[in-house]
Amino acid sequence: MLPVIILLVVLGLIIFFVVGIYNGLVTLRNRYKNAFAQIDVQLQRRYDLIPNLVETAKGYMKHEKETLEAVISARNQALGASKKAASDPSDGGAVKNLGMAESMLTQAMGKLMVVVEQYPELKADKSMSQLMEELSSTENRIAFSRQAFNDAVMEYNTSREKVPNNFIAGPFGFREAQLLEIETPEARVAPKVSF
Repeated sequence: MLPVIILLVVLGLIIFFVVGIYNGLVTLRNRYKNAFAQIDVQLQRRYDLIPNLVETAKGYMKHEKETLEAVISARNQALGASKKAASDPSDGGAVKNLGMAESMLTQAMGKLMVVVEQYPELKADKSMSQLMEELSSTENRIAFSRQAFNDAVMEYNTSREKVPNNFIAGPFGFREAQLLEIETPEARVAPKVSF
């Protein structure tokens, strides 16, 4: 009878240990998914500002149609990538595609800002100034949200790779999470905004 009790106690401790690791991984996975949701909120805000910015600029930049269309096209691609990544932040491919789409949007916005510099009357426009200020504020929020997301992903990935967690992570489907990174060196340079 004593060997059975000892066996049940050992089995209970093993189950308790496995459940603890599993719950810890679930907590960390939910933390990075929540962090992505915060990024998504800020990205949506930026996506909503861009068409207003382009519309304001259109009146002044009649000969810059190509630049304005490039911004809208990049915005639409980034919006689509954002929606796909938001539906499953644990899909590494979707998060990577979002990073590439955001890089393209950042490049397009940078080109727009260079063109805006050539139109002093546009820079002086009150609506344009307000939109640029909101966009700048939103960019800062996105950067903070991206940092929080990447920190949460790193913590999750580190935890799932540690022994003995890695023995539980694989069989229970805890996949590696993808950092949200900007892919191109040009996009790592923040667009210059001046008023």
